[in-house]
Amino acid sequence: MAIKSDRWIRRMAQEHDMINPFYEKQMRQGVISYGLSSYGYDLRVADEFKIFTNVNNAIVDPKHFDEKSFVTITSDVCIVPPNSFALARSVEYFKIPRDVLTICVGKSTYARCGIIVNVTPFEPEWEGYVTLEISNTTPLPAKIYANEGLCQILFFQSDEVCEISYKDKKGKYQSQKGIVLPKL
Repeated sequence: MAIKSDRWIRRMAQEHDMINPFYEKQMRQGVISYGLSSYGYDLRVADEFKIFTNVNNAIVDPKHFDEKSFVTITSDVCIVPPNSFALARSVEYFKIPRDVLTICVGKSTYARCGIIVNVTPFEPEWEGYVTLEISNTTPLPAKIYANEGLCQILFFQSDEVCEISYKDKKGKYQSQKGIVLPKL
């Protein structure tokens, strides 16, 4: 598997709608950067957030997820409480080719503030808005800016096409539209 360059990412976005909306240059003036980079794409976080809270003493259980575990907000910023966690979604909609797998890594601007972003790989032929997991590892509240860069997606193309893609197996997170909670 080889990592794909800006040329390949641009071509796939423009000719195959792999990323929509797509910015073919890094946008950086007065914002946390987003858009195309040398070997990746910095996606933006939308203005929808689900912030975990312990107000209702709910237990986080991936098999029986209780929606009382969080509060939902729509805002230009999200304040993630100390040592807490929020879910969000990407502004961009992704359509991953059958011979491609992506890995997501955090941006240094947030990482240097103790903000960790976790996203599972985008599997071959997965499509949808990305559900983003944002952890505040600090003992202080942390601010996340909507419609600005949050993490970078790296694209890896295999030398052969997989037998069964995410679409083939009817993956439970296929074509997700908003912040999608855990499914069993």
